[in-house]
This record gives sequence, structure tokens and C-alpha cells, in this order.
Amino acid sequence: MCREPSGTPEKCSPAERVVDLTRTLGPGMSCYPGTPPPDSVPLCTIGEQGFSERQLTFSSHTGTHVDLPLHLFHHGNSLDGFSAEQFIGPAAVIDVSGHCGSLISGDLLRPYAALAARSEFLLIRSGWGRYWGTEAYLSGYPVLDLVAAEWLADFGLKGVGVDMMSVDAADSAALPVHRIFLERNILIIENLDIPEELAGRRFLFCSLPLKLEGAEASPVRAIAIVGQTADLFCNFKR
Repeated sequence: MCREPSGTPEKCSPAERVVDLTRTLGPGMSCYPGTPPPDSVPLCTIGEQGFSERQLTFSSHTGTHVDLPLHLFHHGNSLDGFSAEQFIGPAAVIDVSGHCGSLISGDLLRPYAALAARSEFLLIRSGWGRYWGTEAYLSGYPVLDLVAAEWLADFGLKGVGVDMMSVDAADSAALPVHRIFLERNILIIENLDIPEELAGRRFLFCSLPLKLEGAEASPVRAIAIVGQTADLFCNFKR
């Protein structure tokens, strides 16, 4: 059985389900200001060569992606420093979409302490994802204040995910929230598509990156597995 923040038991879904939390890479997608949009050009076609092949060009921070410590720290771990296990684990969604303004405070998150203590990933659903693909998505989104970020970091999570472009404000040069997490080897997964149905639940979260040598970030295919497989993790405490 899963548990909500209040401690009230909640039945896990009996059916096995995979919920895709990943944004599609393609024309018109939202990109961080200054980051070039992805490009796809044909190298071979079925008509000319008898098979299709395309050349893909995109930033390591394109779409739904994971930030690694090397993103900000010279001697931080790159993707090579993490096993595949680091990107999979029991997770929960904290839905603050009806409560937060420009800042997500520690006071707003503290009622979820029991949920956080039993998770390896916490996904913050702000509701900002509704602006994906529009100019509005690129700025003005809510971010964790430093107290909230430190509070989350103290749980020793594998990662924190958000449905915004960044865990820091778009005009932030110091990137303090990034630093709080990355200096502790806590992964940051940005641009998630988090449905309301996952709010308050626990599930198995997978956010596997491309296996890129020396990478400071990588696009991921993020999914939530809900059902019998996830049930094995519902009562699991690290």
C-alpha cells in the first residue's frame, strides 16, 4: 500500500501501467533561452539508399533532461560517475500547483516529510507544464526557495524533478538551487510532464540518460511505473 502525506493508506493501482513523463523533442518545443533548438536532417532515404537514417543535433540540456554535478563543478561527477541504478528508484509527486506563487517554500513542502523519507526521487508538480511550447514557459515559473531546497537535500535523495525549465529562475546567474543539489550528487531532472493523477502517489521512477562519455547532462526518457511492479517499492524504506 502507498501512503499519502497525511499517512492515510491508499491502494496502489492493481493494473500495470507506464506513464510517460517525457517531453517530445521536435520543432516548436520549449528551449532554455540561448539554447539552440534540436535539428533533424536526413542522411539516407528509403527512396535513394533503401533505408532511412537521420542526423540529430541537440544540446545535452534539451527537453526532459538530467543535470549532473559536472554541469557546475569542475571536479563534479560526469555521467560516467553514476551507475544505471542511480536513475531508477521509488518516487513520489508533490503537487504544489494550487498553492505556490513565484517561490515554493519549505513550509509548503514540510507536510510531505513522511513521503519524502520513503522516496529516492521527489517530483515537484507546479502546474507550469501547461505552458510548454509557448513563450510563457520560459520565464516566471515558480522555483524552490533555498530553505526548501536544503530541506529536500537533507533526505539524501537520488534526484529531484520539476515540471519547469529549471530549478532556478531564468535570470539567475549563481544557480543556487542547482548548487545545493549537485554538490551532494543529487540529480536534477527538468522539463518533466507530470500528470495530476500521480499527485500524492508513490511509484517506480525511471529517467535513463543516453550513455554519453564525460557528459554534464543528457536527455532522458522519464517514466513512472504504477501497479504490481511499483507495489514492491511502495512500502520500501531506504
